[in-house]
Amino acid sequence: MRDTVRKPTLSTGRDTGAARSVASMFAVTGAIHFLRPSVFDAIVPRLLPGSSRFWTVSSGLAEWALAWLVATRATRSIGGLLSAVFLVAVFPANVRTVRVVRAKGTPALLAALARLPLQLPLIALALRVGRSES
Repeated sequence: MRDTVRKPTLSTGRDTGAARSVASMFAVTGAIHFLRPSVFDAIVPRLLPGSSRFWTVSSGLAEWALAWLVATRATRSIGGLLSAVFLVAVFPANVRTVRVVRAKGTPALLAALARLPLQLPLIALALRVGRSES
């Protein structure tokens, strides 16, 4: 019997935990798109064609697809990379959230502002997940 040498990877228990975190985040936020669509309708950038609901439903479905890709070991690499791209793509909606919640008072505004810089570590985590299985 011939011994095979396995290619070393970056995959560790910590990376599996990162993949679970990203997959869980997308599964939950995807569900919220359908449970509370009006929240997301309000933050769809106006320059996008079509209805806000179309973009809310589409992004919710995209988040579920990303959750599945990241949760599945065979597709985790592409899932992590696509997750990072998605997080960059939805950043304008996070910026719009700041404008939308201004009228709701200081706590809502502070939460929306705090969300903006948090996008960077989420993108980094998604990229790490994408590299962990390559």
